[in-house]
Formats: sequence, structure tokens, C-alpha cells
Amino acid sequence: MSETISAAIYARISQDSTGQGLGVQRQLEDCRRLAASRNWVIGEEYIDNDISAFSGKVRPAYDRMLADIESGLRDAVICYHQDRLTRRPMEFEHFAELCQRAGMTTFASVTSDIQLGTDDGMLVGRIFAAVAAQESSRKSARTKRRILQKAEAGLPNGGNRRPFGYERDRVTVIEAEAEVVRGAVEKFLARESMKSIMEWLLETGLATVDGGQWRTVTVRQIITNPRIAGWRMHNGERIAEAIWEPLIDKGTFERVLAEHERRTATGWRPARRHLLSGLLRCGKCGGRLFSTSREGRRLYRCQRGIDHGGCGSITISALPVEEWIAEAVLMRLDSADMKATLDGENRADARHAALMSELHAAQQKLDELMLMWTRDEISRGEFATGRAPLEKRVSNAERQLSHIAGSRRLDGLVGHGSTLRTQWEGLNLSQQAATVSAVLDYATIQPTQPTKIMDPNRIIPTWRL
Repeated sequence: MSETISAAIYARISQDSTGQGLGVQRQLEDCRRLAASRNWVIGEEYIDNDISAFSGKVRPAYDRMLADIESGLRDAVICYHQDRLTRRPMEFEHFAELCQRAGMTTFASVTSDIQLGTDDGMLVGRIFAAVAAQESSRKSARTKRRILQKAEAGLPNGGNRRPFGYERDRVTVIEAEAEVVRGAVEKFLARESMKSIMEWLLETGLATVDGGQWRTVTVRQIITNPRIAGWRMHNGERIAEAIWEPLIDKGTFERVLAEHERRTATGWRPARRHLLSGLLRCGKCGGRLFSTSREGRRLYRCQRGIDHGGCGSITISALPVEEWIAEAVLMRLDSADMKATLDGENRADARHAALMSELHAAQQKLDELMLMWTRDEISRGEFATGRAPLEKRVSNAERQLSHIAGSRRLDGLVGHGSTLRTQWEGLNLSQQAATVSAVLDYATIQPTQPTKIMDPNRIIPTWRL
């Protein structure tokens, strides 16, 4: 009675533009017929669709097949042709070595068999691998040249995902989306934040290209993409005028890039538009509350979505909570607790002087240690041993000095709450916000039953000092 052969069938195709796997299916049918003609049992079919064997990308099914061979589960491998298995000589050597180590020497294809355990078989396999590698290299060069020619002619590139503002042919303008792009650019140049533009996009009702939710990174990618100005890009460079109609003129696009570079270089953030921006937390999920409006009424709301990450459960009217917290801050400035805090800060001045002296002494010792090492008065090991504690002294002193400097934000505020109250309406938003954030770390807004009356018990402030 003959021994049962458990064969692995491996099928792969580099590009599957339709996504239907027809090329792989044809390979499988021929391999199954070959297995049946030899009375081999098909242990498993390993399929890597739309993955190149020349690029070096991970092939999950191929790796799983190698693991099964190594564990002794497979007695033979069937492919349509050796180049379906690998197009790289080094990878073939690895495959052959693994098979021989596992005692599996039969590699069959629809066109020929290769005995991995013989010199002649290995010679044939190596020749096939070298030919496949050369063919892939030439094909890659031809493909790159063809892509460059298309770019130089201003023709669109391929891909299944269309660009926002254009049909799937990547040339025909979708006017509704084009207007949205122009509006986003206009708002960006008017110094609106990406978050503000994203919220505006949500209000338009238009979805992203893949039907997903708008994110600030998506907005940024669209308005800084040279395509919208009619530029054909290749490998990150503007290579030609595109054949498609631009959504904005090139001068406007250059202004967009300049504004984007300015924001990146300066760490720009939009001016605060609301008193409690960033200072309110959701009492259910702990997320931040964001300013929004509904039916002409301004609110702070915990918002769902990728860019916000909240639960969406907490909402509170903006004006009443702003008035309540402003009054609470002004009252706290005149409290005994805050006066005690100010006294503590005044006493910190002496501590500041002592820390500056400590920092200066430690840095001076570090300089002396470095000089001794450069003069060969101490070894590298002695230098390293002496440097560690001195650097720790410097770091500790700098950290404490930084804390003292940050605590001075209450200068001129403590004990002047009543005076500030009479001046409050005359202060601009930045001045009011600076006063609030100097005293308040954040406030948690608790859930409540729907009501038109603001309940102060919902507000739980967490004071800085």
C-alpha cells in the first residue's frame, strides 16, 4: 500500500486590479488537477493574492506554509510555476534549505518537477529563480518608466480610491466637493483652525471619499495636496501641469503652503474663542467638552468621534456655566486659602536663590570634571562615575526652578477678586481666560435631568492652588 502524500498548494498573483482573484483561481484549478493525477491529498491551499514575490513584502500564507513544512505536516509543494513561489534567488535558497531540513524534497509545478535533494534539481531551481528575478527587475524598470511618462504628460495615476473633488477617472470635477475644498481653503487662509474647518465640513453633510468620518488630518491632506492646484506629482515633486481642471489657482495654493509652514514652524494655535475652552470635563467619560451651538444657543458638549473621543452624553449651556465659574474664580482669589498660597509663593523667592546657587555650583563642577578628562588627569571610567551625580543635581535644580517660575502666575491676582469683578466686563477674552486658568485646573460637569435651569451642583471645580 503506497504512502499518502499530503501536498501543499501555493498560489499567488502580484496584482489583482479587479479584486476577484481570478488569476489565483486559475492557478489553483491547474494545481488541483496535478495533485489528482498523482493521487496526492491536498493538505491545504495557501493563497497570497495581490502580493509581489519580488518586493520582499510579507506573504502571510507563504510564511504559514513554511511553518507547516518545517513541522512535518506537508510532504510536497505544488505551484503553477516556480516564479509563483519566489522570484528572489536568496528566498529560493532559504525555501530549499528548509525543505531539506524537514525531509521534504518534492517540489512540483504544472510545467516541471524539481527535486530539491539532488544537485541537478537545485541547479534547475537556481536557474529558474535567477531568470524570474531578472524578469521581475526588467518589469519593475518598465513599470517605473511608464509611470514617469504618465506623470510627465500630466496624466492621473491609478488606484481604486478617487481624490476628493474628482470622479473616479480622477479628471472630472465634482462641483459640490470642489466648492467644499475652496471653502476649506478660504477658512484656512482666514486663520481658522483645522478643527473648526472639520466641524464646518461635518455640517455640509458631505462624506469623505471612503464614506468615513471627517478628521483634521484628512482636511490637512486635502488642502495641502498640490493636485487641487493642477500639479502632477511624482515621488514628492511637482513634475508637470496636470490635464485636470484645478480646484484653486496656483497663487492661492502657494499661500496655503506658506500658511501651513508658518503654523508648523511657530506651533500656532487659534486664538481662544470661548472662556472655558479646554477647561471642562465630562462627568461620565472624563473627556473634554467642546463649544458648539444648537438652535442659536451656545453649549459645551462632550462629543463623539475620532477627533474628540467622548461619549456624547454631557451637555451644558455655555453662558450660565461661564458666569458661575468666573464668579467662583473671583471669590476664590479673595479667599484665605489663596492668600496663604501667595504667602507660600513669596517664601519661595528665598528657595529660588538657593536653587540657583546649587545649579551654578553643580554646573561649575561638571566643567571642572570635563577639563580634567581632556587633560588626561582622570580616566574615562572616573569621568563617567563623577558625571552621573552632578548631572542629577543639575536636573533636580532645573526642575524645581521651573516649578517655582510656573507658580508665579497668581502675582497681582490674589486679594484683588473684588476689584477684578468691577473690571471683568471690560477685560478682553484672553485676559479673562488667563485669570480663570490661573486658578482653575478644570471643572467636571456631572449628568442631570433635562432642564432649562442651570444646576450649580453639576459643576465640580478642581482648583490649581
